[in-house]
Amino acid sequence: MMQTHSSAGALHFDAAVVGGGPAGLAAAIALAAAGVATALIARRGPYADNRTTALLGSSVDLLRRLGIWDDCAPEAAPLRVMRLVDDTDRLLRAPEVHFDCGELGLDAFGYNIENRLLVAAMEARAAALPRLARFDTDADAIEIADDIATIRCADGETLTAALLVGADGRHSMCRNAAGITVRRRALAQSALTFNVAHTRPHRDISTEFHTAFGPCVFVPLTGSRSSVVWVTSPSEAERLKSVDDDDLSREIERRAHSHLGRMTVEGARHVFPLAFERPDRLAARRVALVGEAAHVVPPIGAQGLNLGLRDAEAIAQLAADAIASGSDPGSDAVLERYRRSRRLDVAGRDIVIDIANRTLLADFLPVQVARAAGMQLIGGIGALRRAVMRTALDQRSAASPPRPDAPHV
Repeated sequence: MMQTHSSAGALHFDAAVVGGGPAGLAAAIALAAAGVATALIARRGPYADNRTTALLGSSVDLLRRLGIWDDCAPEAAPLRVMRLVDDTDRLLRAPEVHFDCGELGLDAFGYNIENRLLVAAMEARAAALPRLARFDTDADAIEIADDIATIRCADGETLTAALLVGADGRHSMCRNAAGITVRRRALAQSALTFNVAHTRPHRDISTEFHTAFGPCVFVPLTGSRSSVVWVTSPSEAERLKSVDDDDLSREIERRAHSHLGRMTVEGARHVFPLAFERPDRLAARRVALVGEAAHVVPPIGAQGLNLGLRDAEAIAQLAADAIASGSDPGSDAVLERYRRSRRLDVAGRDIVIDIANRTLLADFLPVQVARAAGMQLIGGIGALRRAVMRTALDQRSAASPPRPDAPHV
């Protein structure tokens, strides 16, 4: 492990990542794989959450390059068709639209996987990297100076780093230490998430029913199973969370118009109040933010973790480039390049998700007309439909099945 001691005796690294969720693990792995001496400060724990993530386009490619994907692939379900259904019961309803990966020459738009399986594969890869030191503890305090970041851990260890990557979620200690403020806009919606088994095959089709309260999405899992993200009013989400499995199974089957046959709820349910959160800066004072420390968006279009993985890829490349040129990876110049590299992607996804959500909820007739007309155009004009698909995927390369001979970073 390429680590040194600072003048104060603390272990010193080129970069330190605080936070051990998927975005933090990806950042630490990408940094270490690129030759950056990296510390990962995050307490290990059983990842019992049964939520899933739809990994799209470049996210699958990144995991493949980092040597993670081969361990994920057997448990990941391909997403080959995205089906949008207007289920609002309004006078003006949008036509049903299908997005098929074959139109882009892809084998799949991406793959849906349970988060616990993704995290397990990431943990295994992290443990194999000689330039990554894992500290199984929490960050207790963070101090930022002009030339260094100091992390005091709950177990008494003190670390320093030239670059601090904040992957510590919505209430980020790293973000606070850098003096970065956050703008938050709460929505009058909550998302209920759970998994279901069903009697009809999903045929690798993700189906999204648009209701007057938000989308209800069925995303394929392996076998005859799907993950569900049901966006509705906060009171209804709490009611649905509290009913027994049989009642919820019947309600979700009705919501899906039985298109997957009889449904049976599996495992736990979770409710998440929806909001938009954006820091005033993505990086400052030796701190670069990734994942939910950098942006929180509603679960519309499967953008959340995919954005976080692109954050991780960008900061790792910039830090590695800085070290290769003999520069400081936590310098203002590097952080400014990171801000510029991520600004349009993050802001653009915010805008698209916000518009999609607002038009779905709007009772104003002209907005409903515009939405129906827009969906009609997307469904009927191939070039426009393909442009929408490429934008949603951040398509830089095909999300094809993993090759066993694919080189690892």
